[in-house]
Amino acid sequence: MSRETILAWFAVIAFVGGGIAYVVATSGTTPPPLRVLPSPAVADIRTGELNAPLPPKRDVDSYRGYGTWVDVFDFSPPYAGRSPSLRSSDLQVMADAGVRTVYLQVARLDERSPSGLEDRWLLAEWLLTAHELGIDVVAWYLPRFGEGTADLDRVQAMIDFEVLGQRFDGIGIDIEWTGDGVDDETRSGRLINLGEAVTAVNPDVPLGAIVLPPVLTEVVNEDFWPGFPWQEIAPSFDVWLPMAYWSFRSDASGYGDGYAYVKESVRRLRDNIGDPNALVHPIGGIGGIDGIDDPDDPAEPLATLAELDNFAFAVAETASIGASIYDWNTLDDAARVRLTELFAS
Repeated sequence: MSRETILAWFAVIAFVGGGIAYVVATSGTTPPPLRVLPSPAVADIRTGELNAPLPPKRDVDSYRGYGTWVDVFDFSPPYAGRSPSLRSSDLQVMADAGVRTVYLQVARLDERSPSGLEDRWLLAEWLLTAHELGIDVVAWYLPRFGEGTADLDRVQAMIDFEVLGQRFDGIGIDIEWTGDGVDDETRSGRLINLGEAVTAVNPDVPLGAIVLPPVLTEVVNEDFWPGFPWQEIAPSFDVWLPMAYWSFRSDASGYGDGYAYVKESVRRLRDNIGDPNALVHPIGGIGGIDGIDDPDDPAEPLATLAELDNFAFAVAETASIGASIYDWNTLDDAARVRLTELFAS
C-alpha cells in the first residue's frame, strides 16, 4: 500500500470526522464524557465472598503457523541505506509463500532511531499492506535494560501505534542484550520489571518472549546470562520464541542440525518455566541455502535444505504452535520453496 493511498484514507477519515464534529456542535447538546468502569468482582455463590476478576485471555493466533522475520537492516533507511533490500511490496511474495505472520523490528534504541519507532509512514505501509494480504504483523524490539524508561517507552509506542484503525497483532520482546556493563542480577531484575509493567498497562496485548535457547545458556555458554529468570517472567508472556539458530553450532557438538538443537531447547525451556504445555514458536536458522554453488565462507553460517526438513520434524514432535526461520533475506529461493512445502504439509 503506497503512501499516497494512506494519505487518501486519512482524507476520508478527516472528512467523516469533520461531519460528526459539525453535528455535535450544532445539536445544542454536549455528549456525556466516556466513563471507564472497573471490571466487576465475581461473587463465589458457595461462600458469598468476592473474588478478583480473571485477567482477559490474550489472543495468540498471530504466533501460530509459518512466520518470517524482517529487521531494520533490511527495510529501514537509517540502517539499510537509501535502497533497502526489502520493501512493503515484498509482502506479496511472502503471502504467496504461505507466510501467516511477519515479525517486524519496528523500534530500536540507538542514535539512528531518536524517536523510538522507525519511520511511521514506512511502518504504516508495512502494516496496512500486510493486513490487506491477510498477513499478521508482530512488532518486536531489543531492550538494553538500562536505567530509566527507554525500553518501556518503546514497547508502549509499539502497542499504541495505530493507522486507520489497525494495530500490530502482537508484540515481541527480544531478550538477548548483555552489554552496557549491566550485571546479570540487575539485568534480570529489569527484565522482570519490564514484563510486569507492560502487562499491567496492556492486559489484552499478546506478548512473545524471544529468548536465547536454553541449550546455549546452559550447555554451550553458561556465562552468557547466569540465573536467567525463567519462572519470574513466565506470567508476563504468552508465547515463547527460542532463537535456536543451529547453523552457529558445530556438528561435533551434536547441535549442528535443525533437529537436536531445536528439540532440546524447547524441552529445556518448558522445564525451566515449569509448564510442559507452554506455547512455543521456535525460530530456526540462520537462513537457508540449497548448498549448490554457494559461497564457502558467507558472512554468517547458513542452514541447508536438509536441515530445514529436520527443523520441521522438531517443530512437529514438540507440538509447537508455529515456527519461523530468521530471516527472510537469508533464505534463498530454494529454501523458501522448501519451507512453503513443509508448512503446507
